[in-house]
Amino acid sequence: MDALIWLIPTAIALGAVFVGLFLVAVDQGQYDDMDEDARRVLEED
Repeated sequence: MDALIWLIPTAIALGAVFVGLFLVAVDQGQYDDMDEDARRVLEED
């Protein structure tokens, strides 16, 4: 039971960090054009 006292806040904090990092990546446009690289690979000789 004592472990839950620090495990739950740690899990919530890590989840918040990963959601924050995902939102930063979306804000910087990392996921804007997911198809261009796939098409470019097929078109290159």
